[in-house]
Amino acid sequence: MNPNMEFAIKTAQAYNAVCKPLCQELKLPQTAFDILMFLANNPDRRTASDIVEFRHIKANLVSMNVDRLVKEGYLERRAVAGDRRKTELLCTEKARPVIERGRAVQNAFFARLLTNTDEPTREAFFRTMEIIGKNLDDILKENA
Repeated sequence: MNPNMEFAIKTAQAYNAVCKPLCQELKLPQTAFDILMFLANNPDRRTASDIVEFRHIKANLVSMNVDRLVKEGYLERRAVAGDRRKTELLCTEKARPVIERGRAVQNAFFARLLTNTDEPTREAFFRTMEIIGKNLDDILKENA
């Protein structure tokens, strides 16, 4: 296996593992939790299409889990002004404590990833990630 793929897979597996206790407590599937956190953490991305595009979750899974989150009162749907075909997904007040706890899990996970690194290493890592991000943007523009 490509070491880069292995890193991405391990990261996803470890993230899911640390989220599992909270998801079990809330009786939410990991996918529903991921959708809720995506919407909370990306207020400029509010549609099911955004979730499919940026989180790479299959459309049928997004639809099923959004329906569940709406039914359970964590999300509400709102028509987009000027475009009746588009619907925004908004987190409700009921979702706030779930989001706060989810962010705490995410922050703890990220801090744990950086355990045993010193400040210069972290700075170099973040600089490298920024450069890679720009390179990825350039590749996407060139191939659009």
